[in-house]
Amino acid sequence: MMLKGIPLLIAAAAFLAGACLGSGRASAVEIAVSCGSMGQELELCRQGAEAWAKQTGNSVRLVPTPESATERLAYYQQLLAGQAPDIDVYLLDVVWPGILASHFVDLKPYSKGQEKEHFPAIVDNNTVDGKLIAMPFFTDAGLLYYRRDLLEKYGLGVPETWEDMTNAAKKIQAAERQAGHDRMWGFVFQGRAYEGLTANALEWVDSFGGGTIVDAEGNVTVDNPQAAAALKLAQSWIKDIAPEGVLNYSEEEARGVFQAGDAVFMRNWPYAWALTNGGDSPVRGKVGVAALPRGGDKGKHTGVLGGWNLAVSRYSRHPEIAASLVMYLTGSAEQKRRAIVGAFNPTMPALYQDADVLKANPFLKSLYSTFTDAVARPSRVTGEQYNRVSYAFWDAVHGVLAGQAEPEQALSSLERDLKRLGRRGW
Repeated sequence: MMLKGIPLLIAAAAFLAGACLGSGRASAVEIAVSCGSMGQELELCRQGAEAWAKQTGNSVRLVPTPESATERLAYYQQLLAGQAPDIDVYLLDVVWPGILASHFVDLKPYSKGQEKEHFPAIVDNNTVDGKLIAMPFFTDAGLLYYRRDLLEKYGLGVPETWEDMTNAAKKIQAAERQAGHDRMWGFVFQGRAYEGLTANALEWVDSFGGGTIVDAEGNVTVDNPQAAAALKLAQSWIKDIAPEGVLNYSEEEARGVFQAGDAVFMRNWPYAWALTNGGDSPVRGKVGVAALPRGGDKGKHTGVLGGWNLAVSRYSRHPEIAASLVMYLTGSAEQKRRAIVGAFNPTMPALYQDADVLKANPFLKSLYSTFTDAVARPSRVTGEQYNRVSYAFWDAVHGVLAGQAEPEQALSSLERDLKRLGRRGW
């Protein structure tokens, strides 16, 4: 009788195992995701990933990464070169697809056409050799933050040119210090020698009509009088309207000074809006946002295209499930939530007409063209060489800001170096 009962027990066990698999629980997997480095960015990522996990029955593990984009890229390259499965979903800067494309799966088989809901320019940026290697997560462009109350106090308008901004910063800084605010500075920005300085400096150069370092045809164009004039003005800010410490500021250091009430103007990305207007912010309700100034009367308003994207590693053990997480996090509902809670710019045009999004971020409507017409860094044309191009550019600019070289000298040397690099092939 016992022998006859064994097949029945096996059959029952098989039935129960099948029932568990059908429920999605026994087959649940853990997906490791890198989608934020710290603070609100990391918390919003965690919330979104956990909501997906609850919906699908899988689990997620957030992988901490360096805050600096430069350090994060180096960390990614180390993992990917070793084909490590440690991270399933990677957060990619908008300038990285050309550098890292070979390490990520084509998402088109998993997207079900979802990419058509996003800005075409970002989708094109993320498409390499016909493969959609990343989905748009949020977009960015550099913006000018200003103390609305201080401009009103001193009878000044929002600056249209960098020269206007410089003069307004000097006037307010001097008056506030005379009134006892010894720590007041006119302008803070991202001056550390890293990718953030490439973004800032390209905004200065392009706003003066000095081009984009390397043009769309691959020609090095950075050594020109307009670029030199832009850097000369920026050099004059240091220790005048900007603290010398700005040479080591990233986004958060600049925001810290501005949000503490110790700066009149700040260049930063849109994420800073929600934080400067947070409940514990000393400048809550006193901040305005505008397009970055023009480079002189003949210049243009320019913000560098930024933003981040989500990609699935070729070395993931569960690429299909990882892709499901990517589609959830980059979908309309999650992008709307992130825009309202954290001021992360959606990559879907439809959300720029959403009443809830606009209520939380009133500047989005008036600055829509700033995001859609943002100037791109030359990452597509320089491909895998972009990191070297950017390093050479920010290093040269940092030397100018630190007073170690004059703009004309630095740009001439930079152009020679980039041409040598370009001869090896972009």
